[in-house]
Amino acid sequence: MYYSPCLRDSPPPRRVPTIHGCTSRTQLLVEVSRRRTGSFLAAGAPQSTAARSSRAPGAARRDIILSDSVGDGGGNDVYRDEVLRAWESVDDSLDNLLRRLAGARASCFSSATIQQNLQLLLLIRDYQVNGHVAAKLDPLGLDGGTAATDEGRLDLGLYGFTEADLDREFFLGDVWRMPGEERARAVLTLRDVLGVLQRAYCGSVGYEYMHINDGDKRSWLRDRIEAAAGAEPGDAYGRERRLAMLEKLVWATRFESFAAAEYPTAKRYSLAGGESLIPAMEEMFSRAASLGVESVVVGMAHRGRLNFMVNVAGVPLSQVFRELSTGGLFMPVEVEGSEEETYAGTGEFYVLAGASRDRPTRGGGAGRSSLHLSVLANPSHLESVLPVVAGKTRAKQFYSGDGGRTRNMAVVVHGDGGFSGQGVVYETLNLGALPGYTAGGTVHIVVNNRIAFTTEPGAGRSSRYCTDVAKGLGAPVFHVNGDDPEAVVHVCELAAEWRQAFHSDVVVDLICYRRAGHNELDDPTFTQPVLCEVIKKHPSSVEIYEKKLLGTGQVTSEDVQMIHGRVDRILNEELAKSKSDEHLMANKRDYHWLSAQWAGMKSPDQVSRVRDTGVKPDVLRRVGPAITALPESLKPHRAVKEMFEQRRRAVTAERGEGIDWGFAEALAFATLLLEGYHVRLSGQDVQRGTFCHRHAVVHDQETRGESYCPLHHVVPDQNPEQFTVCNSLLSEYAALGFEIGYSMENPNSLVLWEAQFGDFANLAQVMIDQFLSCAEAKWLRQSGLVLLLPHGYDGLGPEHSSAYLERFLQMSDDNPFVIPEMEPTLCKQIQECNWQVVNLTTPANYFHALRRQSFY
Repeated sequence: MYYSPCLRDSPPPRRVPTIHGCTSRTQLLVEVSRRRTGSFLAAGAPQSTAARSSRAPGAARRDIILSDSVGDGGGNDVYRDEVLRAWESVDDSLDNLLRRLAGARASCFSSATIQQNLQLLLLIRDYQVNGHVAAKLDPLGLDGGTAATDEGRLDLGLYGFTEADLDREFFLGDVWRMPGEERARAVLTLRDVLGVLQRAYCGSVGYEYMHINDGDKRSWLRDRIEAAAGAEPGDAYGRERRLAMLEKLVWATRFESFAAAEYPTAKRYSLAGGESLIPAMEEMFSRAASLGVESVVVGMAHRGRLNFMVNVAGVPLSQVFRELSTGGLFMPVEVEGSEEETYAGTGEFYVLAGASRDRPTRGGGAGRSSLHLSVLANPSHLESVLPVVAGKTRAKQFYSGDGGRTRNMAVVVHGDGGFSGQGVVYETLNLGALPGYTAGGTVHIVVNNRIAFTTEPGAGRSSRYCTDVAKGLGAPVFHVNGDDPEAVVHVCELAAEWRQAFHSDVVVDLICYRRAGHNELDDPTFTQPVLCEVIKKHPSSVEIYEKKLLGTGQVTSEDVQMIHGRVDRILNEELAKSKSDEHLMANKRDYHWLSAQWAGMKSPDQVSRVRDTGVKPDVLRRVGPAITALPESLKPHRAVKEMFEQRRRAVTAERGEGIDWGFAEALAFATLLLEGYHVRLSGQDVQRGTFCHRHAVVHDQETRGESYCPLHHVVPDQNPEQFTVCNSLLSEYAALGFEIGYSMENPNSLVLWEAQFGDFANLAQVMIDQFLSCAEAKWLRQSGLVLLLPHGYDGLGPEHSSAYLERFLQMSDDNPFVIPEMEPTLCKQIQECNWQVVNLTTPANYFHALRRQSFY
């Protein structure tokens, strides 16, 4: 609900100018309403519904700031005109109330009554916009809780109220209602209203959502936020759910302390200080499953990764303990169809590993009782996994027929320094609503230690919150105190509900702290000695929560002791298993984390069959006319029409002469589509092609927005997404990362990313270095992605004349001192090499290279 155009992010003014007898901003609003609805006021009664709705629909809202700099002189006319213009787009609910108030003014209300009623509406809006500033978000209590009053916000005095007004009744009509009431009460006391507002917006959660442009989305969130505030304190969760949350919190806490005692020199990137993340994600996944989610793709930062793997993803404790003791990640694993156990990783750091598992959920409703989790491996460039998660989620949605994007969900856990500091975060957020890239929204959870490695927020970002970048793209942000596990669970469940309802991004800012340094071997007292001393004396989240539950009487000390005893027993049993070679061999396949769709792919040490990439001429003559025909109703560009006619002649000619690069590519795509393969091509301007060579999408020259894609019509009733060609945003880093994630889901496809010019790949170098060149060696993760790096000597200078192939050759892992076997039955070069660098010289080369890539 949009109450007023004059209170968004600036504090209320302390001085308001006088305009023709209007001595307050509320009277000014009434004056504006009077001028806007003169005929209504003259009649002294409310207008009809039709008259009230005469304002043009969809009028844009514009904010104005009432500045103290406006004086009592000639500036008033300008000020008045600004307010008059802004009032044209005010929300209908406030507009209707003002009409009623103003219309009944002569007989029912005094000028002072109208003014104070409207001031109360402005106060309500101030809480909705700025309540997060006064919320109790800091678990360490270092902010002092004075931010709101220091900035002149949420102060009763600024709205003309005193404590003497708390029990006065105010008329709010149907603009705002008390939570839990089906209908609005016309009259409410100031005390009642403030009680709800303070519980809703100034407790353990601070909500930022009034920046969202869509009024329905704002109303959806406001109803849930304020309804929760109206519930009785014990109503939210019953005994069983509180015991379940407590047990997960105990698991999260004891895993860290147990691992610290057993492996004191291992770098674990402990979650100590932010343990509420574990019960929150557990409950969020259960809530998502109840809403129809079947699969979740997770990207995870270092902090808390091992804890999450054990306590949420379900990776066996014994396996994690084994890796902590050896310092390596992979053991040799059995490859299907081979008697040799030769497919092994390089001993990559265990904190970076991924996992893929089915896990049970709490259930409830019509949802599922299990959920599949895919935790992606990621490098130390922490945020680089974000677009990879989005791409893999989008691919899962395609292959599972999830066109509504409700059954496959993306979740990414960030660090505060990375979320505000890494540009790939904004790039990926910007991908979120684009037609060729949307994955139906991502749930972002920021584990906010309020410190990066050693850098504090004042030196690490320019904004109040590390999450402010997300507000620019209309994502709601929920800031929550990490020492209140129930509040953390609540906002994570709300985030899942938002994602399922609106298919857009949402951010949870989990404000916590870090008990150790950046890792367990780092000493944080070098740079934050005072903070470390405060943290040392601060009780843990589990201690605080146990005390709270014991105080309610819902949980007994015997319940708490039983949970601790069970957790400690299992930890010791799993530690013993991790030291047993027999147990390790019995569970060796747990180390083979290849996705199911890749199970039949050969390992680097196996001989793979080389398939014929050619097609019969009859096949080309079948698909050729289909991809060169244009509808009669389409009015293509003259040059494009001529190009398609030339292509048709070439494919129907006896020898197929005249097939150029663009047509060879189209024929390769068409033949693969005919064989049932999925083809996806993306990048900047790929629909046309930077060099005007492709024209995969033909645009009508007379009708804006009318276009035709010939490759959507290769087979009858073809799914348009079976062939996808989409122009990307002006990004290389996130756009390439998205396609890497997409290509990782299924090998039976051809996924291509094209740089606008070959040298533009340098802006995606992190993705090339960390995911493409070495993912199989590090994490046993394969990808069939094709990078198209066009370049040539056509007068555009050195930057556009090289794809820097020497970089790719340098990162190739082929042995330069060994000549590979040429005998076909022994030829393994294509498997032993991490990638193929291909310098194509003819359209035929290109055709066969694309088809070959789809077969491996």
